[in-house]
Amino acid sequence: MRRPLFVLAVLAWIALTAPPGAGAAQDQVTWGVRPAASADHGDSRPNYSYAADPGSTVRDAIAIANHGDRPISLLVYAADGFTTTSGQLDLLPRGEKSTGLGSWVRLAAPQVEVPAKATVEVPFTITVPTDVGPGDHSGGIVTSLAVPEAADGVSVDRRLGSRIHLRVGGEAKPVLEIGDLSVDYHGTANPLGLGSATVGFRVTNTGNLRMSGEQTVAVRGLFGLGGGEQKLTVPELLPGAHMDFTAEVADVAPLVRLEASVRLVPRVEGGDTGSPPAEVTATASTWAVPWTWLAALVVIAGIIVLVRLRARRRSAATERRIAEAVEEALRTDRAPS
Repeated sequence: MRRPLFVLAVLAWIALTAPPGAGAAQDQVTWGVRPAASADHGDSRPNYSYAADPGSTVRDAIAIANHGDRPISLLVYAADGFTTTSGQLDLLPRGEKSTGLGSWVRLAAPQVEVPAKATVEVPFTITVPTDVGPGDHSGGIVTSLAVPEAADGVSVDRRLGSRIHLRVGGEAKPVLEIGDLSVDYHGTANPLGLGSATVGFRVTNTGNLRMSGEQTVAVRGLFGLGGGEQKLTVPELLPGAHMDFTAEVADVAPLVRLEASVRLVPRVEGGDTGSPPAEVTATASTWAVPWTWLAALVVIAGIIVLVRLRARRRSAATERRIAEAVEEALRTDRAPS
């Protein structure tokens, strides 16, 4: 029976802050990529970063170094960038159509032969559409083996890429928003014990710039008593991207009513825009009823009521006996002798 053929895609969505030969350090990856040295854009760049106006054209090149002992044939293509659900920057897979920055890139060659121990540069241009909106647009250039490696019936497509961030001139709108905030309280069987609270929410980049930030999640009971807080980091979110967060806050006292609050201090990635973005806050609340304590109070209150009822009944019975005795004595006094 033939073994099934699987495809394993390995994409290094790298910032390229390491030396040019860093790509060879990866398992069975014998080439590396980096922005080519440029009189217009500088040398030793970690990635591609540009500022441009609508309708303008950017010219640059990618350097592909073969660290192996044999020549390799590589595909070279551009793709849109996006933020994954785990907050990582990634590129659309080959075959999925790009509609943003990836579609603005034109490479001098879609495939390149790189001799052993040599470096080849592939020029490219980025043509910014005339009707594109202002703000940050992200994508990248990817290289992959023209003929995927195969071993033990498995086809391995190894890819290396370099990101591209392009900021189009115009009005900057650095905005992060908090939504879908909720809090749930989890009690404990120990009547004197503390519970925990789960706070969930979503952070969305509704502006037009790349954003990150730091946030504080706090849980408090009535009058601000009890509870605790957690620090969470918002990774870089591209415009339109979102990320869901869950914070578990321990040692929360069941103080009847809990309030959860999130304070987010946003930060603009890729350069200052003049004025810092505004802080963002959101709150939500839930009941944290100490049911064990309430049950004990109900039992105690019931006992007190029962004792008082019995005391009243005894008092009423005593009063009836006294009244009957008095009435009997009066009847005896009125009887003829």
